[in-house]
Amino acid sequence: MEIGRGKTGRRAYALDEIGLVPSRRTRDPEEVSIAWQIDAYRFELPVVVAPMDSVVSPATAIEIGRLGGLAPLDLEGLWTRYEDPLPLLEECAALDQEAATRRLQEIYAAPIKEELIGRRIEEIRASGVTTAVRLSPQRTVQYHKAVIDAGVDIFVIRGTTVSAEHVSGRAEPLNLKQFIYELDVPVIVGGCATYTAALHLMRTGAAGVLVGFGGGASHTTRNVLGVAVPMATAISDVAAARRDYLDESGGRYVHVIADGGMGTSGDIAKAIACGADAVMVGSPLARAVEAPGHGFHWGSEAHHPDLPRGRRVAFGTVGTLEQILHGPSSVADGSMNLMGALKRTMASTGYSDIKEFQRVEVVVAPIQR
Repeated sequence: MEIGRGKTGRRAYALDEIGLVPSRRTRDPEEVSIAWQIDAYRFELPVVVAPMDSVVSPATAIEIGRLGGLAPLDLEGLWTRYEDPLPLLEECAALDQEAATRRLQEIYAAPIKEELIGRRIEEIRASGVTTAVRLSPQRTVQYHKAVIDAGVDIFVIRGTTVSAEHVSGRAEPLNLKQFIYELDVPVIVGGCATYTAALHLMRTGAAGVLVGFGGGASHTTRNVLGVAVPMATAISDVAAARRDYLDESGGRYVHVIADGGMGTSGDIAKAIACGADAVMVGSPLARAVEAPGHGFHWGSEAHHPDLPRGRRVAFGTVGTLEQILHGPSSVADGSMNLMGALKRTMASTGYSDIKEFQRVEVVVAPIQR
């Protein structure tokens, strides 16, 4: 499309601009499988919880694992900066909105304690669930040995924008291809939002690629940086890169995980329909009574020391983690029984598993308010 005489742009679509079309058959929701597997690890739910302090603590990581999902702990959050972060999490939830950003910056200025990395990982591992942690690309080289030594199962390298070719004249950038090749654990890396960027990340040997810029409801990246790619288009483009890389590599399948911008069960269904194998969500689970944020939600972008690109958002609480994921729901807005809704969507459109459901017909549908 022509934006002006000197610039053209492609029309892109957000998840709330598309709709799913039923096929010629329907199914019983109880006969639908929403399980997925990455490397040697199988999960009954296609849900990876966003590694944010407001959602993931060692306790909630264990509970999410028990319920069938995966919850990576943020190793640059409060759980590795403080022996007991619970009082600070309560303070974060009680802050006045005007003072929230400045106080978050102060709280997160405390140094990361390497001994706490191993302790938190061991705490989650001891429960028997799959253990995952997150580091940013900037901190991965510094702390990855402590992570591997502690016996993590899945390593997540997550930033606002992650590329396989970072250029820096100040420091030696992380060589993702060499780094991932030398690790003995599967790595999920992102975010990215284009076909080309995703293809380059897949060539590093990553087991999964995060699509989107993270943060979702709590980030202000579009306002601060002007960077934005609507999720329906981004997921579809990265899914195309997965298909082409499958041919290029002779059969190596890289999982696509939609990251951010999915606040309801309908959004989750549409993200998978566009090609995602799983979704990374934060705000839906920030509403759980067990969430460390006590009904508030924020990500690492919110406390950046120089350029915050997120904010603390009040969501309140609607139920337990189990109710939000598995129901029963007491509301009709798509905020509870997320997995029951996904199963019903797949059953209503005639598909029996995630891979089949990625073939569902999609239409552009005007937003209805």
